[in-house]
Amino acid sequence: MTGLESFQVHTKKQNEWINITEQVNRIVRNSSVAEGICVVFIPHTTAAVTINENADSDVPRDVSFSLDLISPDRPEFRHGEGNSAAHTKTSLVGPSLNIIVTKGKLLLGTWQGIWFNEFDGPRTRNVYVRVIGE
Repeated sequence: MTGLESFQVHTKKQNEWINITEQVNRIVRNSSVAEGICVVFIPHTTAAVTINENADSDVPRDVSFSLDLISPDRPEFRHGEGNSAAHTKTSLVGPSLNIIVTKGKLLLGTWQGIWFNEFDGPRTRNVYVRVIGE
């Protein structure tokens, strides 16, 4: 098992998607783990992480559009900070991923990337990564 690694993401707006695949890949390479699991965790209640297509920039826009339809900002929300829609989106997408590591690399499909999702920016966010191996 390797230590806990982290990096920061600086977001500029709400509903921003940032591709963090290379940062996570770098941590996996530096871990010297050949076979195992990579855990990516976002410790925030209005940000999330997901795996999705990284070849077409319209995909993040389309998914953000869909999440806005599922959880629009509503005047009926009672949360005092006014970001209940962001909390709901985070619950739908999720705060963590488990990705297989094989031959020292993340096992991602040809079109897959790891995306940090900002639902309440701008913010400075933390991403935690732990690579667990045999």
